[in-house]
Amino acid sequence: MSTGSGADSAPAPNSPQDTVSDDATAAPAGRTPGVAPGSTAGPAAAPRKGMFSSLRVRNYRLFATGQVVSNTGTWMQRIAQDWLVLSLTGSSTAVGITTALQFLPMLLFGLYGGVIADRFSKRKLLLFTQSAMGMTGLALAVLTLSGNIQVWHVYLVAFVLGLVTVLDNPSRQAFVVEMVGKEDLRNAVSLNSANFQSARLIGPAVGGALITAFGSGWAFLLNGVSFLAPIAGLLMMRTAELHKVDRVPRSKGQLREGLRYVSGRPDLIWTIVLVGFIGTFGFNFPIWLTAFTYHVYHQGAGTYALFNSLMAAGSLVGALLAARRSSSRLRLLVGAAVVFGVLEMAAALAPSFWIFVVLLAPIGVVGLTINVTANSSVQMATDPLMRGRVMALFMMVFVGGTPLGAPVVGWITDTYGARVGFLSGGLISLLAAVLIGLILARAGGLRLKIDLRPGHRHVAFVPRVPASGEAPLATAA
Repeated sequence: MSTGSGADSAPAPNSPQDTVSDDATAAPAGRTPGVAPGSTAGPAAAPRKGMFSSLRVRNYRLFATGQVVSNTGTWMQRIAQDWLVLSLTGSSTAVGITTALQFLPMLLFGLYGGVIADRFSKRKLLLFTQSAMGMTGLALAVLTLSGNIQVWHVYLVAFVLGLVTVLDNPSRQAFVVEMVGKEDLRNAVSLNSANFQSARLIGPAVGGALITAFGSGWAFLLNGVSFLAPIAGLLMMRTAELHKVDRVPRSKGQLREGLRYVSGRPDLIWTIVLVGFIGTFGFNFPIWLTAFTYHVYHQGAGTYALFNSLMAAGSLVGALLAARRSSSRLRLLVGAAVVFGVLEMAAALAPSFWIFVVLLAPIGVVGLTINVTANSSVQMATDPLMRGRVMALFMMVFVGGTPLGAPVVGWITDTYGARVGFLSGGLISLLAAVLIGLILARAGGLRLKIDLRPGHRHVAFVPRVPASGEAPLATAA
């Protein structure tokens, strides 16, 4: 299952204006620009062409096939779980608590998961995590089909699933480069997202139909069984064809070492901060979509599944567009975050059902663009020996912020209404994007220029002339 949903060196910018912060990531003295620490500079490998280039790799094909099956089951379970909790309690806050419990372990233990992922075989870790995730689905199925399900059961299973995700997320993120190599890494990250969103397109529709016809228990059962596919794919892989990545030996201070590494990299730390704000406050769709379905439009599980499918369709388009891009610019990340906040606010204030529906697909497109751009930017710029820990921090902030944001957003939604809850998430996302965009621009020696004259570019980042004796943050010794 993917809950979300990375090469050894960062791509060099094409020009000072190509990105808000490409210049902010200039290499320190003594290190070749565009080469991650610990890697050797050399001729740039010619990137493979094509939207599906990473699928040429047999091991990745097996991985992707297994994931699309289990991801479909996962989305069926998510729909069933949210709707079951709302049916048992009638409370958006309860839905928020369920979401929070699922992601609380990532907040508490996420960094330790990254340390483990750097130490051990990621394929073996994934065999364990995928098996455990399948068992959580089967446990919910037994409880629901037997008629003994209570809301605390859902809370407990959500928390256990979160514990497993602590290991699964960094292992799965870092395993991609072992399957496809650094040349196809960006493409594989995008296709992983397309895979996840394809399942998100199918899963809610099937899940909504199952819930309406038979109840939530069958959706949980099918999700549990679906994990046989990724387990089989992992077992069928040719381990000799995996790209060798050195494992980090056990030693003291590895957690602190990872944090120090990120703290010294503006391109990493501000990307992670931005996705943290958006993940905490802007990605609470289970809360908002259930509330809009139940309280605003007074519809049933089928409409909730429709909302999720529309967002998934937009996300799938966003993932395929990302697979065609040859670089991950932070300017694109910041711009997408701004648009994301604006679209969420527009959806919150939508005067009719159909306007709300039409806005869901664009929200999916830009939300996925944020996810893929941030993920691949961080992986591409990270030392291979640090990748597990850095991706654990990335996922801890992106996903682990949900336990903090979901109950708050759920309370706002219950107290002030679904529209105010959705509006607050969009506003916080917008403000975070603008503020961090300005910080990255300053770190890169750039400034915002506004020119309202006809025929001129109205808004652009241009080089900032430092004051006498001052050097831009990116190039300061």
